[in-house]
Amino acid sequence: MNSNKIQSITLRRGFFIPSSEIYGGLAGFFDYGHLGVMMKNKFIQCWREFFIKSVENIYEIETSIIQPREVFEASGHLKSFVDPITQCEKCKSIFRADHLIEDAINKFVEGLSPEELTKIIKDAGIKCPKCKGKLGDVRLFNLMFKTFVGPLGNKESYLRPETAQGIFVNFKRVLSATRAKLPFGIAQIGKSFRNEISPRHFIVRLRAFNQMEIEYFVHPEKLDECEYFKEVENVKLRILTREAQEKGGEEIVITAKEAVEKNLLPNKTFAYFLAKEMIFYQFLGIPFEALRFRHMLPEETPHYSKGNFDLEVKFDFGWKEVVGNAYRTDYDLKNHMKYSGKDLTVTLDDGSKVIPHVIEPSFGIERSIYAMLLYVLREDKKRGWDWLDLKPKIAPFLAGIFPLVTKDKLPEKAREVFNMLKGCYDVFYDDRGSIGKRYARADEIGTPVCITIDYQTLEDDTVTMRDRNTTKQVRVKISELKNRLWKVLQEGKLF
Repeated sequence: MNSNKIQSITLRRGFFIPSSEIYGGLAGFFDYGHLGVMMKNKFIQCWREFFIKSVENIYEIETSIIQPREVFEASGHLKSFVDPITQCEKCKSIFRADHLIEDAINKFVEGLSPEELTKIIKDAGIKCPKCKGKLGDVRLFNLMFKTFVGPLGNKESYLRPETAQGIFVNFKRVLSATRAKLPFGIAQIGKSFRNEISPRHFIVRLRAFNQMEIEYFVHPEKLDECEYFKEVENVKLRILTREAQEKGGEEIVITAKEAVEKNLLPNKTFAYFLAKEMIFYQFLGIPFEALRFRHMLPEETPHYSKGNFDLEVKFDFGWKEVVGNAYRTDYDLKNHMKYSGKDLTVTLDDGSKVIPHVIEPSFGIERSIYAMLLYVLREDKKRGWDWLDLKPKIAPFLAGIFPLVTKDKLPEKAREVFNMLKGCYDVFYDDRGSIGKRYARADEIGTPVCITIDYQTLEDDTVTMRDRNTTKQVRVKISELKNRLWKVLQEGKLF
């Protein structure tokens, strides 16, 4: 892994752009450039196909990013969505206390009380990283962005810190419109906002980020009756148990079925999603040994959850969550019923009513993409340049179209090929520089195939297709290009 090279490539080639860069930027905010948008959209589409389209009972919605205060009173975010901060008494800089401690003495302290964190800072003699001044007592800071709606500014509202609450407050409408029966899911993809105290690690910890979430609603007595579990019961998981964390132990490798039988996971529905995640992230190119599910300790488990298992990836700066898996029980629907006075129960076939329990996998898009990029980077001294081994379904472009030289009607022929393919696939045209430099540029952004139009093309209507991973080439008729590219897209390789 080489995060410096990934950051260099993605910034230079326009995958990501520091937000408001010409004005000095704004910490914790990044924009997507052209290649980044293409890659992100394809990443989302792969996720959608794998988690939503593979089953028949998950429905997708899109809700407002601004919601009134009442929503977050009911959800508990106004009270519990906080991080610990400490302020330097000398330079007045503010830091997230648990991160400061972890960086200074390499001790995991997330979830400890402000009083406990204050004691650790004093006992360890931790000073301000900027000026070495004395740090003040730790206090809690709410992470939500507040705003006021209307011309009078009298409607207190917040930018959503997660996409989940929009699902819960729309639950009854979706239930009625889809005529869904338990179990079923509601999914949402979109922006969330958190006023992070210390955004860092490039696009890993941001103040504005994208999430993909599923709230899967299940009869509380039928959480082990997951019809899809058989498909994944033998998938191997790496789990870091609470006991292992407390005693300094290591992860165990166990199948999803065994994890449920040994009560390491709460139920089969929960285990189903964890197994699917393990398959998905390995498909992205992240190796098994760099993935683990960490059972969150009691003191760090969110207020709404009866059990959280974070899917973590091993970054070059340590393990970091990319998916939060929560067993939310009936906490959210029950609280929104209480605060709104609306009936959010589900009527069963026998006429009885039930408040379903919820299993929630919540995916961080930027974190996932960054993890993927770290593991698909190939530092290739033999080739002479670095390249990205992106899956064809996720690479911004499937193919680059190159005329060998910019004369003798080769550019015109190359344009014909480009125009023929661009309606079916994401392809680009490039005639600048030597063919070697064009290969290098295409490889660097992960383009799986390069198609070169040369003098033989003018004679027999054939072109060369070059495979990114092997650099091998094959001669193909122009009339066969669409089918060959379709094969690359479906099988993941040219040869």
